[in-house]
Amino acid sequence: MHRISKTFHIAYGHRLLGHKGKCGNLHGHNGLVEITLKTKVLNREKMVMDFADLGRAVKKWLDDNLDHKVLLSKKDPLLKLLRKEGQACFTTAHNPTAEILAELIFKVLRRSGLPVEEAVFWETPSSMASYKE
Repeated sequence: MHRISKTFHIAYGHRLLGHKGKCGNLHGHNGLVEITLKTKVLNREKMVMDFADLGRAVKKWLDDNLDHKVLLSKKDPLLKLLRKEGQACFTTAHNPTAEILAELIFKVLRRSGLPVEEAVFWETPSSMASYKE
């Protein structure tokens, strides 16, 4: 089995609705997303995928959806106010935890046709969540 991985940096704000700790407050992170692809058979160029092509595909989705956005649960009452004030927001069905974001990124990239093995979402340099099927 052949694997490649590429990392991407994003900045975002979020809060976890109903969280009893600090994360219940609106705050920001400089996150790191790590994508691993796998395949049994290399392409014509003897690659899983060209790193530049992978970078363009993933970076575009991250830039369009998560980077420099406020990530909130669809149930968050702040959502309406922030959008009214012109803030770029991205919503999730549940609280935008690292676990939820790793799963979301994995599924979006899989649907786009990439042979994703795992998506890892680093919320801080020492805290991460991953998702793979």
